[in-house]
Amino acid sequence: MSHPTPTTSLPLTPTKSPGPAAIAPNTLDQPPSWAPAAPTIALLTALGVLMVGQMYTVLALLHPMATALGTAPEQVTWTATAFGFAYAAGFLLAGPLSDRYGSRAVITTGLVAATAATLAVSAAPDLPTAIALRSLQGLTTATFAPAALSYVVHHIAPQRRGTALTCITSGMFAAAVLLQIGAQAVAAGLGWRAVFWLSAALMALSLIPVRRVLRPTLRHGTGGGLSQAFAAMPRLLGRPRMVALYLSTVALMSSFVAIYTAVAIAGPSGIAGNSSAILALRASALPALVAIPVLARLLQRLAAPLRAVLAFALAALTVAAGSFLGGHTVPLALALLLFVAAVAAAAPAVVETINATAPHARGAAVALYGCSMFIGASLGPQLTGALTGLGFGGILRVVAATLVLGILLALPALRHHRAR
Repeated sequence: MSHPTPTTSLPLTPTKSPGPAAIAPNTLDQPPSWAPAAPTIALLTALGVLMVGQMYTVLALLHPMATALGTAPEQVTWTATAFGFAYAAGFLLAGPLSDRYGSRAVITTGLVAATAATLAVSAAPDLPTAIALRSLQGLTTATFAPAALSYVVHHIAPQRRGTALTCITSGMFAAAVLLQIGAQAVAAGLGWRAVFWLSAALMALSLIPVRRVLRPTLRHGTGGGLSQAFAAMPRLLGRPRMVALYLSTVALMSSFVAIYTAVAIAGPSGIAGNSSAILALRASALPALVAIPVLARLLQRLAAPLRAVLAFALAALTVAAGSFLGGHTVPLALALLLFVAAVAAAAPAVVETINATAPHARGAAVALYGCSMFIGASLGPQLTGALTGLGFGGILRVVAATLVLGILLALPALRHHRAR
Protein backbone atom coordinates (compact mmCIF):
# COMPACT_ATOMS: atom_id res chain seq x y z
CA MET A 1 0.00 0.00 0.00
CA SER A 2 2.17 3.09 -1.74
CA HIS A 3 0.56 4.36 0.53
CA PRO A 4 1.19 5.96 1.28
CA THR A 5 2.43 10.33 1.01
CA PRO A 6 3.85 13.80 1.67
CA THR A 7 1.86 16.73 2.82
CA THR A 8 4.20 19.54 1.97
CA SER A 9 6.04 20.63 -1.13
CA LEU A 10 7.42 17.41 -2.59
CA PRO A 11 9.81 17.67 -5.51
CA LEU A 12 9.83 14.00 -6.47
CA THR A 13 12.62 14.46 -8.97
CA PRO A 14 16.04 15.71 -7.94
CA THR A 15 16.65 19.41 -8.08
CA LYS A 16 19.88 21.35 -8.23
CA SER A 17 21.67 21.45 -4.94
CA PRO A 18 21.72 24.98 -3.55
CA GLY A 19 25.02 26.76 -3.35
CA PRO A 20 26.54 27.84 -0.04
CA ALA A 21 24.99 31.25 -0.25
CA ALA A 22 21.53 29.73 -0.69
CA ILE A 23 21.81 27.53 2.37
CA ALA A 24 20.99 30.10 4.97
CA PRO A 25 20.95 28.83 8.55
CA ASN A 26 17.81 28.59 10.63
CA THR A 27 15.30 28.39 7.78
CA LEU A 28 12.71 25.71 7.19
CA ASP A 29 13.63 24.49 3.69
CA GLN A 30 17.38 25.14 3.84
CA PRO A 31 18.90 23.74 7.04
CA PRO A 32 22.52 24.47 7.95
CA SER A 33 23.43 20.91 6.81
CA TRP A 34 21.49 18.03 5.35
CA ALA A 35 20.64 15.07 7.56
CA PRO A 36 22.45 11.76 6.87
CA ALA A 37 20.36 9.98 4.26
CA ALA A 38 21.00 6.29 4.96
CA PRO A 39 19.95 6.09 8.64
CA THR A 40 17.03 8.44 8.03
CA ILE A 41 15.72 6.39 5.11
CA ALA A 42 16.16 3.12 7.03
CA LEU A 43 14.33 4.43 10.11
CA LEU A 44 11.45 6.08 8.26
CA THR A 45 10.97 3.10 5.93
CA ALA A 46 10.83 0.67 8.87
CA LEU A 47 8.42 2.92 10.76
CA GLY A 48 6.30 3.26 7.63
CA VAL A 49 5.88 -0.50 7.52
CA LEU A 50 4.89 -0.59 11.19
CA MET A 51 2.55 2.40 11.29
CA VAL A 52 0.79 2.15 7.93
CA GLY A 53 0.68 -1.63 8.32
CA GLN A 54 -1.76 -1.28 11.21
CA MET A 55 -4.42 -0.68 8.56
CA TYR A 56 -3.88 -4.18 7.17
CA THR A 57 -3.21 -6.36 10.21
CA VAL A 58 -6.88 -7.15 10.71
CA LEU A 59 -7.17 -8.57 7.17
CA ALA A 60 -5.17 -11.53 8.46
CA LEU A 61 -7.15 -11.65 11.73
CA LEU A 62 -10.73 -11.60 10.46
CA HIS A 63 -11.55 -15.18 11.45
CA PRO A 64 -9.95 -15.29 14.94
CA MET A 65 -11.32 -11.84 15.77
CA ALA A 66 -14.80 -12.87 14.61
CA THR A 67 -14.68 -15.95 16.84
CA ALA A 68 -13.47 -14.00 19.87
CA LEU A 69 -15.90 -11.10 19.41
CA GLY A 70 -18.91 -13.28 18.59
CA THR A 71 -19.56 -12.06 15.06
CA ALA A 72 -18.88 -12.92 11.39
CA PRO A 73 -15.63 -12.22 9.49
CA GLU A 74 -17.54 -9.95 7.09
CA GLN A 75 -18.55 -7.77 10.03
CA VAL A 76 -14.98 -7.58 11.34
CA THR A 77 -13.99 -5.86 8.08
CA TRP A 78 -15.56 -2.75 9.63
CA THR A 79 -12.52 -2.54 11.91
CA ALA A 80 -10.41 -1.97 8.78
CA THR A 81 -12.90 0.50 7.34
CA ALA A 82 -13.14 2.50 10.57
CA PHE A 83 -9.36 2.66 10.80
CA GLY A 84 -9.06 3.83 7.20
CA PHE A 85 -11.61 6.63 7.43
CA ALA A 86 -10.05 7.91 10.65
CA TYR A 87 -6.61 7.67 9.04
CA ALA A 88 -7.84 9.70 6.08
CA ALA A 89 -9.17 12.41 8.38
CA GLY A 90 -5.97 12.37 10.41
CA PHE A 91 -3.94 12.89 7.25
CA LEU A 92 -5.65 16.23 6.66
CA LEU A 93 -4.68 17.32 10.18
CA ALA A 94 -1.18 15.87 10.37
CA GLY A 95 0.17 17.64 7.31
CA PRO A 96 -0.53 21.18 8.51
CA LEU A 97 0.56 20.22 12.03
CA SER A 98 3.92 19.10 10.64
CA ASP A 99 4.26 22.42 8.83
CA ARG A 100 3.47 24.29 12.02
CA TYR A 101 5.29 22.35 14.73
CA GLY A 102 7.95 20.34 12.89
CA SER A 103 8.06 16.76 11.69
CA ARG A 104 10.00 15.21 14.56
CA ALA A 105 7.64 16.66 17.16
CA VAL A 106 4.59 15.33 15.32
CA ILE A 107 6.15 11.88 14.80
CA THR A 108 7.12 11.65 18.48
CA THR A 109 3.72 12.74 19.78
CA GLY A 110 1.98 10.46 17.30
CA LEU A 111 4.03 7.44 18.37
CA VAL A 112 3.10 7.96 22.01
CA ALA A 113 -0.61 8.31 21.19
CA ALA A 114 -0.58 5.39 18.74
CA THR A 115 1.09 3.14 21.31
CA ALA A 116 -1.73 3.78 23.78
CA ALA A 117 -4.45 3.36 21.13
CA THR A 118 -2.95 0.11 19.82
CA LEU A 119 -2.80 -1.36 23.31
CA ALA A 120 -6.44 -0.39 23.81
CA VAL A 121 -7.49 -2.29 20.64
CA SER A 122 -5.98 -5.47 22.10
CA ALA A 123 -8.42 -5.25 25.02
CA ALA A 124 -11.60 -4.78 22.95
CA PRO A 125 -14.36 -7.01 24.41
CA ASP A 126 -16.82 -6.76 21.49
CA LEU A 127 -17.10 -5.59 17.89
CA PRO A 128 -18.52 -2.07 18.49
CA THR A 129 -15.73 -1.33 20.95
CA ALA A 130 -13.14 -2.74 18.55
CA ILE A 131 -14.45 -0.50 15.76
CA ALA A 132 -14.33 2.58 18.00
CA LEU A 133 -10.80 1.81 19.21
CA ARG A 134 -9.60 1.08 15.67
CA SER A 135 -10.89 4.53 14.69
CA LEU A 136 -8.76 6.04 17.45
CA GLN A 137 -5.80 3.96 16.33
CA GLY A 138 -6.24 5.18 12.75
CA LEU A 139 -6.38 8.81 13.83
CA THR A 140 -3.18 8.54 15.89
CA THR A 141 -1.13 6.51 13.41
CA ALA A 142 -2.06 8.99 10.66
CA THR A 143 0.43 11.42 12.16
CA PHE A 144 3.39 9.42 10.86
CA ALA A 145 3.25 9.36 7.06
CA PRO A 146 2.73 13.09 6.37
CA ALA A 147 5.32 14.08 8.97
CA ALA A 148 7.87 11.53 7.74
CA LEU A 149 7.67 12.61 4.13
CA SER A 150 7.68 16.25 5.13
CA TYR A 151 10.89 15.54 7.07
CA VAL A 152 12.48 14.10 3.92
CA VAL A 153 11.65 17.23 1.94
CA HIS A 154 13.12 19.56 4.56
CA HIS A 155 16.13 17.56 5.79
CA ILE A 156 17.38 15.24 3.02
CA ALA A 157 19.64 16.62 0.28
CA PRO A 158 17.78 17.19 -3.02
CA GLN A 159 19.79 14.58 -4.91
CA ARG A 160 18.75 11.92 -2.36
CA ARG A 161 15.08 12.89 -2.00
CA GLY A 162 13.78 10.86 -4.94
CA THR A 163 15.38 7.71 -3.56
CA ALA A 164 14.18 8.47 -0.03
CA LEU A 165 10.58 9.09 -1.07
CA THR A 166 10.48 5.97 -3.23
CA CYS A 167 11.89 3.78 -0.44
CA ILE A 168 9.52 5.14 2.19
CA THR A 169 6.38 4.94 0.04
CA SER A 170 7.35 1.43 -1.12
CA GLY A 171 7.73 0.47 2.52
CA MET A 172 4.23 1.73 3.18
CA PHE A 173 2.90 -0.48 0.39
CA ALA A 174 5.02 -3.40 1.60
CA ALA A 175 3.28 -2.99 4.95
CA ALA A 176 0.10 -4.38 3.40
CA VAL A 177 1.94 -7.65 2.75
CA LEU A 178 4.47 -7.79 5.60
CA LEU A 179 2.05 -6.94 8.39
CA GLN A 180 -0.51 -9.45 7.14
CA ILE A 181 2.15 -12.18 7.09
CA GLY A 182 3.41 -11.15 10.52
CA ALA A 183 -0.08 -10.90 11.98
CA GLN A 184 -1.03 -14.33 10.65
CA ALA A 185 2.11 -15.89 12.18
CA VAL A 186 1.73 -14.18 15.57
CA ALA A 187 -1.99 -14.94 15.82
CA ALA A 188 -1.38 -18.60 15.03
CA GLY A 189 0.97 -18.91 18.01
CA LEU A 190 -0.17 -16.31 20.54
CA GLY A 191 -3.67 -15.22 19.52
CA TRP A 192 -4.91 -12.14 17.69
CA ARG A 193 -4.61 -9.79 20.68
CA ALA A 194 -0.85 -10.42 20.78
CA VAL A 195 -0.56 -8.78 17.34
CA PHE A 196 -1.58 -5.46 18.90
CA TRP A 197 0.58 -5.98 22.00
CA LEU A 198 3.63 -6.52 19.83
CA SER A 199 2.79 -3.57 17.57
CA ALA A 200 2.43 -1.27 20.59
CA ALA A 201 5.76 -2.45 22.01
CA LEU A 202 7.54 -1.76 18.71
CA MET A 203 6.00 1.72 18.52
CA ALA A 204 7.21 2.53 22.04
CA LEU A 205 10.72 1.26 21.30
CA SER A 206 10.82 3.33 18.10
CA LEU A 207 10.84 6.51 20.15
CA ILE A 208 14.52 5.94 20.95
CA PRO A 209 15.86 5.98 17.35
CA VAL A 210 13.40 8.74 16.39
CA ARG A 211 14.91 11.05 19.00
CA ARG A 212 18.46 10.05 18.08
CA VAL A 213 18.29 10.01 14.27
CA LEU A 214 15.77 12.72 13.37
CA ARG A 215 16.59 16.39 13.75
CA PRO A 216 14.20 19.04 15.04
CA THR A 217 12.91 21.41 12.37
CA LEU A 218 14.08 24.95 12.97
CA ARG A 219 11.26 27.49 12.91
CA HIS A 220 10.90 31.19 13.44
CA GLY A 221 7.62 33.03 13.70
CA THR A 222 4.13 31.63 13.51
CA GLY A 223 4.20 30.87 9.76
CA GLY A 224 0.45 30.34 9.37
CA GLY A 225 0.92 26.82 8.03
CA LEU A 226 -2.39 25.56 9.40
CA SER A 227 -4.61 28.29 7.99
CA GLN A 228 -2.85 28.37 4.61
CA ALA A 229 -3.11 24.61 4.10
CA PHE A 230 -6.78 24.43 5.06
CA ALA A 231 -7.71 27.48 2.98
CA ALA A 232 -6.20 25.92 -0.15
CA MET A 233 -8.20 22.69 0.06
CA PRO A 234 -11.61 23.99 -1.10
CA ARG A 235 -9.95 25.74 -4.06
CA LEU A 236 -8.26 22.51 -5.13
CA LEU A 237 -11.52 20.58 -4.89
CA GLY A 238 -13.04 23.10 -7.28
CA ARG A 239 -10.67 22.00 -10.05
CA PRO A 240 -12.13 19.04 -12.02
CA ARG A 241 -8.76 17.63 -13.08
CA MET A 242 -7.58 17.50 -9.46
CA VAL A 243 -10.81 15.87 -8.33
CA ALA A 244 -10.40 13.26 -11.07
CA LEU A 245 -6.90 12.45 -9.80
CA TYR A 246 -8.16 12.07 -6.25
CA LEU A 247 -10.97 9.80 -7.42
CA SER A 248 -8.47 7.71 -9.41
CA THR A 249 -6.55 7.28 -6.16
CA VAL A 250 -9.72 6.09 -4.42
CA ALA A 251 -10.20 3.55 -7.23
CA LEU A 252 -6.59 2.37 -6.97
CA MET A 253 -6.51 1.89 -3.21
CA SER A 254 -9.99 0.39 -2.90
CA SER A 255 -8.93 -2.18 -5.52
CA PHE A 256 -5.67 -2.89 -3.71
CA VAL A 257 -7.31 -3.58 -0.36
CA ALA A 258 -10.31 -5.37 -1.93
CA ILE A 259 -8.00 -7.95 -3.49
CA TYR A 260 -6.29 -8.77 -0.20
CA THR A 261 -9.63 -8.86 1.63
CA ALA A 262 -10.96 -11.23 -1.02
CA VAL A 263 -8.01 -13.56 -0.46
CA ALA A 264 -8.84 -13.58 3.27
CA ILE A 265 -12.63 -14.00 3.26
CA ALA A 266 -13.73 -15.07 -0.21
CA GLY A 267 -10.95 -17.60 -0.72
CA PRO A 268 -10.22 -18.64 -4.30
CA SER A 269 -11.39 -22.16 -5.06
CA GLY A 270 -8.84 -24.71 -3.91
CA ILE A 271 -7.08 -22.19 -1.64
CA ALA A 272 -9.82 -21.27 0.85
CA GLY A 273 -9.05 -22.71 4.26
CA ASN A 274 -5.45 -23.52 3.30
CA SER A 275 -3.42 -21.15 5.47
CA SER A 276 -0.15 -22.07 3.75
CA ALA A 277 -1.55 -21.26 0.31
CA ILE A 278 -3.02 -17.98 1.52
CA LEU A 279 0.29 -17.07 3.13
CA ALA A 280 2.06 -17.81 -0.17
CA LEU A 281 -0.38 -15.55 -2.03
CA ARG A 282 0.24 -12.73 0.44
CA ALA A 283 4.01 -13.14 0.21
CA SER A 284 4.07 -13.38 -3.58
CA ALA A 285 3.93 -9.59 -3.93
CA LEU A 286 7.09 -8.88 -1.93
CA PRO A 287 9.52 -9.06 -4.91
CA ALA A 288 7.47 -6.37 -6.67
CA LEU A 289 7.80 -4.05 -3.70
CA VAL A 290 11.57 -4.46 -3.83
CA ALA A 291 11.77 -4.12 -7.62
CA ILE A 292 9.85 -0.85 -7.96
CA PRO A 293 12.31 1.25 -5.88
CA VAL A 294 15.20 -0.35 -7.79
CA LEU A 295 13.57 0.59 -11.09
CA ALA A 296 12.59 4.08 -9.92
CA ARG A 297 15.16 5.93 -12.04
CA LEU A 298 14.16 3.99 -15.15
CA LEU A 299 10.44 4.54 -14.57
CA GLN A 300 10.92 8.28 -14.05
CA ARG A 301 12.02 8.60 -17.67
CA LEU A 302 8.32 8.44 -18.48
CA ALA A 303 6.15 11.45 -17.72
CA ALA A 304 4.26 10.98 -14.46
CA PRO A 305 0.73 11.10 -16.01
CA LEU A 306 1.75 8.51 -18.62
CA ARG A 307 3.27 6.30 -15.91
CA ALA A 308 0.04 6.51 -13.92
CA VAL A 309 -2.17 5.52 -16.88
CA LEU A 310 0.10 2.63 -17.91
CA ALA A 311 0.30 1.36 -14.32
CA PHE A 312 -3.50 1.46 -13.96
CA ALA A 313 -3.82 -0.46 -17.24
CA LEU A 314 -1.37 -3.15 -16.09
CA ALA A 315 -3.21 -3.48 -12.78
CA ALA A 316 -6.58 -3.88 -14.54
CA LEU A 317 -5.21 -6.49 -16.97
CA THR A 318 -3.59 -8.61 -14.27
CA VAL A 319 -6.68 -8.57 -12.05
CA ALA A 320 -8.91 -9.47 -15.00
CA ALA A 321 -6.57 -12.34 -15.89
CA GLY A 322 -6.48 -13.49 -12.26
CA SER A 323 -10.25 -13.75 -12.17
CA PHE A 324 -10.10 -16.69 -14.59
CA LEU A 325 -7.30 -18.62 -12.86
CA GLY A 326 -9.47 -20.37 -10.28
CA GLY A 327 -7.57 -22.02 -7.45
CA HIS A 328 -4.21 -22.38 -9.19
CA THR A 329 -1.85 -20.89 -6.63
CA VAL A 330 1.21 -20.24 -8.79
CA PRO A 331 -0.54 -18.34 -11.63
CA LEU A 332 -2.55 -16.37 -9.07
CA ALA A 333 0.63 -15.49 -7.22
CA LEU A 334 2.19 -14.22 -10.46
CA ALA A 335 -0.91 -12.14 -11.20
CA LEU A 336 -0.82 -10.68 -7.68
CA LEU A 337 2.89 -9.91 -8.10
CA LEU A 338 2.25 -7.90 -11.27
CA PHE A 339 -0.81 -6.23 -9.75
CA VAL A 340 1.10 -5.01 -6.69
CA ALA A 341 3.98 -3.84 -8.90
CA ALA A 342 1.49 -1.80 -10.92
CA VAL A 343 -0.06 -0.28 -7.79
CA ALA A 344 3.37 0.57 -6.37
CA ALA A 345 4.29 2.30 -9.64
CA ALA A 346 0.95 4.12 -9.99
CA ALA A 347 0.86 5.70 -6.53
CA PRO A 348 4.05 7.84 -6.78
CA ALA A 349 3.16 8.72 -10.38
CA VAL A 350 -0.21 10.10 -9.27
CA VAL A 351 1.29 12.10 -6.40
CA GLU A 352 3.96 13.49 -8.73
CA THR A 353 1.22 14.53 -11.17
CA ILE A 354 -0.67 16.21 -8.33
CA ASN A 355 2.47 18.09 -7.31
CA ALA A 356 2.91 19.38 -10.84
CA THR A 357 -0.77 20.31 -11.16
CA ALA A 358 -0.83 22.37 -7.95
CA PRO A 359 2.66 23.90 -7.64
CA HIS A 360 1.48 26.73 -5.35
CA ALA A 361 -0.52 24.55 -2.93
CA ARG A 362 1.41 21.32 -2.76
CA GLY A 363 0.95 20.81 0.96
CA ALA A 364 -2.82 20.93 0.74
CA ALA A 365 -2.87 19.03 -2.58
CA VAL A 366 -0.91 16.09 -1.28
CA ALA A 367 -2.76 16.07 2.05
CA LEU A 368 -5.95 15.58 0.03
CA TYR A 369 -4.17 12.86 -1.95
CA GLY A 370 -3.31 11.01 1.27
CA CYS A 371 -6.88 11.41 2.45
CA SER A 372 -8.20 9.96 -0.82
CA MET A 373 -5.80 7.01 -0.51
CA PHE A 374 -7.24 5.95 2.79
CA ILE A 375 -10.82 6.62 1.82
CA GLY A 376 -10.15 4.12 -0.95
CA ALA A 377 -8.42 1.73 1.43
CA SER A 378 -11.42 1.99 3.76
CA LEU A 379 -13.89 1.17 0.99
CA GLY A 380 -11.95 -1.88 -0.19
CA PRO A 381 -13.07 -4.29 2.58
CA GLN A 382 -16.70 -3.23 2.18
CA LEU A 383 -16.48 -3.69 -1.60
CA THR A 384 -15.34 -7.27 -1.08
CA GLY A 385 -17.91 -7.88 1.65
CA ALA A 386 -20.72 -6.71 -0.61
CA LEU A 387 -19.56 -8.93 -3.47
CA THR A 388 -18.84 -12.19 -1.64
CA GLY A 389 -21.85 -13.77 -3.37
CA LEU A 390 -20.04 -13.43 -6.70
CA GLY A 391 -17.17 -15.60 -5.56
CA PHE A 392 -13.46 -14.83 -5.83
CA GLY A 393 -13.48 -14.57 -9.64
CA GLY A 394 -16.50 -12.27 -9.65
CA ILE A 395 -14.90 -9.96 -7.09
CA LEU A 396 -11.75 -9.70 -9.21
CA ARG A 397 -13.77 -8.82 -12.32
CA VAL A 398 -15.50 -5.97 -10.47
CA VAL A 399 -12.11 -4.78 -9.20
CA ALA A 400 -10.77 -4.84 -12.77
CA ALA A 401 -13.69 -2.65 -13.85
CA THR A 402 -12.91 -0.27 -10.97
CA LEU A 403 -9.33 0.03 -12.22
CA VAL A 404 -10.55 0.79 -15.74
CA LEU A 405 -12.54 3.64 -14.19
CA GLY A 406 -9.25 4.77 -12.61
CA ILE A 407 -7.67 4.91 -16.07
CA LEU A 408 -10.48 7.13 -17.35
CA LEU A 409 -10.09 9.44 -14.35
CA ALA A 410 -6.31 9.76 -14.90
CA LEU A 411 -6.59 10.49 -18.64
CA PRO A 412 -7.45 14.23 -18.31
CA ALA A 413 -4.12 14.83 -16.55
CA LEU A 414 -2.29 12.99 -19.34
CA ARG A 415 -4.09 15.00 -22.03
CA HIS A 416 -3.27 18.24 -20.19
CA HIS A 417 0.39 17.24 -19.91
CA ARG A 418 0.64 16.51 -23.64
CA ALA A 419 -1.14 19.72 -24.57
CA ARG A 420 1.18 21.73 -22.36
